[in-house]
Amino acid sequence: MNRKFALCAGTTAATAFAVALAVDAGADPLPPDTTYRPLPTLPFSTVRQHDEAMKPEVMERQRALLNQRYDLSDRPIPGVMMSGGRKAVQAGVRVKLPQGATWESLAELSPQEIRERGLLPDGFKPLPHVKQTAGGQIFPQQQIDTIQQMEQRDLRRFDADFDLPAHLTPEFPPPIFLTTRPELGDVSRGQLLTIRNFYEIMNGIVTPVQMEGLRLLLTPFPQEEFNQTEDRKVAQQSLGVTCLDCHSNFHSNAAFHLTPDLRPQAVRFRLDTPSLRGVFAQQIHGSKRSLRSLEDFTEFEQRTAYFNGDHVSATRKGVHLPDRANQVAMMAQMQNIIDFPPAPKLDPGGALNPALATQQELEGEALFMGKGRCAECHLPQTAFMDQTMHDLKLERFYKTGATVNDFIAIPDGPIKTFTLRGIKDTPPYMHDGRLMTLADTVEFFNLILGLKLTQQEKDALLAYLLVL
Repeated sequence: MNRKFALCAGTTAATAFAVALAVDAGADPLPPDTTYRPLPTLPFSTVRQHDEAMKPEVMERQRALLNQRYDLSDRPIPGVMMSGGRKAVQAGVRVKLPQGATWESLAELSPQEIRERGLLPDGFKPLPHVKQTAGGQIFPQQQIDTIQQMEQRDLRRFDADFDLPAHLTPEFPPPIFLTTRPELGDVSRGQLLTIRNFYEIMNGIVTPVQMEGLRLLLTPFPQEEFNQTEDRKVAQQSLGVTCLDCHSNFHSNAAFHLTPDLRPQAVRFRLDTPSLRGVFAQQIHGSKRSLRSLEDFTEFEQRTAYFNGDHVSATRKGVHLPDRANQVAMMAQMQNIIDFPPAPKLDPGGALNPALATQQELEGEALFMGKGRCAECHLPQTAFMDQTMHDLKLERFYKTGATVNDFIAIPDGPIKTFTLRGIKDTPPYMHDGRLMTLADTVEFFNLILGLKLTQQEKDALLAYLLVL
C-alpha cells in the first residue's frame, strides 16, 4: 500500500498517518497511537524505491509550506557578521502576515480575537519536520558534503533533504572558543572538527581526558536512520552519526530531528539543534526532559534520543552504551570547556559598557530589562537564562489539532529557557526553528506577551541582541 492510496481511501488523518508511517518503516499499518515504532516487514529495496519516488513530492510540499509562511530571500544586515566573520546575519521580519493584517493591527487584538479570526501568522505556529511520518535527523548540505569529503561517510538520506536555505542557518564551520584558553580565540583554524583531523587541531590545547572525550564525540555510532539495518534511510550500510554531526564544532549547523519525548509520531515536534556553547553554565538540558547534568544528557542522547527515545530500537540497531564513570565523564569534560563567543561590549557582569555601546544598544538594554520583559527569563547575570522551563501558552492565539504536512499541532507546553549569549550565531530560532531571524523573535514576543513595542523600540531591542 502506498501513501497516496491511504490518503484517498476515506480514512481519518490519524489513520492515514499511521499507514504512511508503516510504509516509511517498511512495516504493516499500526494504530496511530502506538508507543513503539513498527518493525520492518518489507524488503529494503522496496522501501527505498518507494521513498525515492516520493521524495520530490515530499520536498515540494515542504517548500510550498515554507514559502507560504516566510520570506526566504537572502537579505543580510549590512556590516553585521556572525562570530567567525564568515557569514552575515540576516535582516528583517520573515514571517508573512495574513492578508490585510499589520503587526500594529494584530497588537491591538486580544489572544481570543486573533484565535477566533484565524489571524496568528502561520510562521508563529509549530514548524513540521520535512517528513513527519519518518522523522529522524536531517543534515544540511554543507555538513553532508564536508563529511563525505573528509570521512567518506554518507549523511545523505534517500527519503528527505534539509529544507532551509543556507543563508538562514549558522556559519559553517563555526568557530570554537575555549574557557581554558580564551587568549587563543577561535581554535578551529577555520576547519570542521572530524575524526580525521581533531588530534592535529587540538593537540597541545586540551588535556588528555578532554582529547579522549573529543574522540568519542567525533566517533560514529549507530542511529535510527543511519545504521546497518534494513530500515535505515541511507543507501549504504552506515557506521552511524556522531554527536558533533549536529553540533558542528560544538555549535549548531541547524540540523533537525523530532523530539524523543512525545508520542504518537504525529504530534512529535521538530527539534532544532541547540548550540553547546556555554553548557557549563546550564543546570538543565533538553527542551522537554530537563536532564539535570551534562553527563545525563550525554549518556541518554546516545542511549535513546538517537533512536527516537526508543530503547527497544536502540538495542536492535547497535546502541553505544558509554561507560558512565569514564567515557561519559570524558565527553562531558570536553563539552564543559566550550565557551560563548566574545562579546566585547559587555562588562564582566553581563551589562553593556556605556563607553563601547551605541545609544540605540543602550536603549535596547533598558527595554530588555524592562518593558520588553526579556530579563524575566534571560537575566544577564545568569548567562542570559533562568535555568527553568516556561509555557508561553501559544494556543491562546490559534486552534490546535490541525494537521499540516502530517504534523498535528498540539500545545507546546513548558520548554526550557535557552541562553541568548551569541544569539546572532544560532538561526533559526525557537526550539523547533520556526523563526528565521532575530527580528522575527522580537515580533513574536511583542505579540505573544502583549508588549506593544514601537518600531523604534523593536529596532533598539534587536540592536542589543546583536551584541550579546
